[in-house]
Amino acid sequence: MVKPRLLILSDLFGGANPKWIKTYSEILESKFEIQYYDVLELANIDTNNCIESDIHNQFINGGIDKAIENLLKLETDKVTVLGFSIGGTIAWKASLKGLNITHLFAVSSTRLRYEAETPNCIIKLYFGEKDPNKPNPQWFLDFNLENQIFKDNHHQLYLIENIADLVCDDILQTVL
Repeated sequence: MVKPRLLILSDLFGGANPKWIKTYSEILESKFEIQYYDVLELANIDTNNCIESDIHNQFINGGIDKAIENLLKLETDKVTVLGFSIGGTIAWKASLKGLNITHLFAVSSTRLRYEAETPNCIIKLYFGEKDPNKPNPQWFLDFNLENQIFKDNHHQLYLIENIADLVCDDILQTVL
């Protein structure tokens, strides 16, 4: 049996193989063919001597669009996507431009609060209660989006192992 494809899109910090991404991959690899993308590479971001705000500005000033363009060239079949922070935003926008996403799971993708259109796929969003940049409750209501707010957690809640377990359980129960 052919496993469904799952794309994992990193957060702003990317990296070749971040340790925290392994937690997700190890849980999901038995049921999915996983393709990990470092969004810094997808977006052609220059990380030499960059601080977080410089990287963020590169994404905002063309990097997100470049990542979408590259992702659309690389992925032409149906996929499920798990995106973290800016990775979830890239997946959302790529779906609106034609990436064939069946299910989108986005964790701490706070830039979605600026979105006025939703992709045509099954969507589940996760945010930390204490993340000041998460979309407001009305945004979720306006789009009728399933979301889970993790009490007492901040933006990088996806680095926490038990959160990873919960998100992966959701993916396995929803997609398979």
